[in-house]
Amino acid sequence: MVYYNPREWFSFVFRFHKAETLRELFPLMTAVGAYSAIVTFLLIDYFELPKTSIITKIIYIHQTIGFVFSLLLAFRINSAYDRWWEGRKLWGSLTNNSRNFAIKLKYLVGEMEIAYFRYLIPLYARVLRDHLRDKYHPEDQEFVHINPSQHVPNQIASAMMKDIYRLNKEGQINMEQLLSLNTEMTSFTDICGGCERIKKTPIPFSYSVFIKKFIFSYIMTLPFAWAFELKYFIVPVIAFVLFVFASIELIAEEIEDPFGHDANDLPLDNICENIDKHVGEILS
Repeated sequence: MVYYNPREWFSFVFRFHKAETLRELFPLMTAVGAYSAIVTFLLIDYFELPKTSIITKIIYIHQTIGFVFSLLLAFRINSAYDRWWEGRKLWGSLTNNSRNFAIKLKYLVGEMEIAYFRYLIPLYARVLRDHLRDKYHPEDQEFVHINPSQHVPNQIASAMMKDIYRLNKEGQINMEQLLSLNTEMTSFTDICGGCERIKKTPIPFSYSVFIKKFIFSYIMTLPFAWAFELKYFIVPVIAFVLFVFASIELIAEEIEDPFGHDANDLPLDNICENIDKHVGEILS
């Protein structure tokens, strides 16, 4: 995730950042600019069509669908941001519930169990992060056996729940205390399910394809509408219009799955480190 000061206008306007879409779109912008120049040459210099030619009336089509197009792109970026923000709220809940769980356990269990939960609570955050990235990183530990071919977060949550119920049967935790701990225990699985819902339910395929085709068709027909007005100045204009529209789609694609390694994805590594640090401080 990119951390920044929103008040530094100069750095935003005059500096290029790795996360910007210009680097990715520059080859396509160049190709569209060349296409615009060719269309302008054919219409004005080669065929010498008059300015009142019927082909220029295509501009009315752009005026008609332009407003609808802007609403479509606004909805696209907003829906992607909603997914990003929901993911951040889920991981914020995981942080808070990990702390609350550790605080309650500190005064209920013995030193051996303290060491057990001191490791497993942060471990759950790490395996959930890797699970959402379709990876598994084995760790040298003796507290729980993990089968990487199965759902790893569920195995960690099950191991913690098993130990809590064992302590209840042994009389170290009474029923009221068990019910109090159960709130945080069940929240781990709820948070995992919420994150999986975001990751495994992308924007519908037909919707995403339609937007890309719409942007392409809109840009490719603009030279016919603006060639007689802008002449060859249309080359940078069309390239800039493509940059604006395509950037919105690229940004939406990046943030709609917020659990990866992209520049604007959630800082899951930092969140896992904070959970490990804070749980360690509580259970020290």
